[in-house]
Amino acid sequence: MTGSRLPVSAYVICCDEVAWLGGCIESLSDCAEIIIVDSGSTDGTLALIEDYIGKGYPIRLFERPWPGYAAQKQFALDQCSQPWCLSLDADERLDEALREELGRLVTASAGVNAWRLDFRLSLYAYGYVPEAVRYGASVRLTRRGFAAYATDTLVHESLFVEGEFRTAPRGKILHARALPLEEQIVKEKTYANLKAKQLLRKGKSPRFFRLVFNPPLYFLKLYLAKRFFLCGWPGFIHAATGAAYAFMAEAMLYQKYRAARRPDTFDPGS
Repeated sequence: MTGSRLPVSAYVICCDEVAWLGGCIESLSDCAEIIIVDSGSTDGTLALIEDYIGKGYPIRLFERPWPGYAAQKQFALDQCSQPWCLSLDADERLDEALREELGRLVTASAGVNAWRLDFRLSLYAYGYVPEAVRYGASVRLTRRGFAAYATDTLVHESLFVEGEFRTAPRGKILHARALPLEEQIVKEKTYANLKAKQLLRKGKSPRFFRLVFNPPLYFLKLYLAKRFFLCGWPGFIHAATGAAYAFMAEAMLYQKYRAARRPDTFDPGS
């Protein structure tokens, strides 16, 4: 760890992440503060965190029941005390280039209140995707007090920024976890269900065009536009899994919408 840390509060939410959280924490060693919010770990995650606290990492640990992704991240963000706040998931970490770049990003001129950080995915049976794969950047580094989550969002939560934001010129967030298909499909099903509930809550009705065309378009977006074809069969599987998520989200929206309006056609035992 460096003697002089950056004016950054990194914040991480977790539950049962003992296999991944250590790498995340170590990549944040230059930050002045690391906020970790745990929602009931039983796999040794809490002991791991205490071990890193004992090693001198500037961790503040909070234990809190799970209220949903956006609400938990907003709680973590609210605990940050440094001028800049950095969001990471427990299975993510900063690569060396981004760690070096971080010191420059937090010296941004007034009015630049957030930075979009690029992302590098790891695929099962492959490893990290090539640099040429364009997964996409998202807002992860924000000035304290100038960004917030919409806490009623159920899934795919994102930060809403007041003022200007830019994209970091170098470095990436590494997503270290690569799930086999049987686990990834379960995750996609969970996300699709939350997405359908979110759309229904917003008053959205089933969208025939999206039900039919969104899955193949999603596949083409990932496989061709984002260049996952460079990863061979693992890239094809990733794109196809994304298409399955797109289909499930739209199909679940249709079923939930129909069940709410035509309860006579809904079999509660199914």
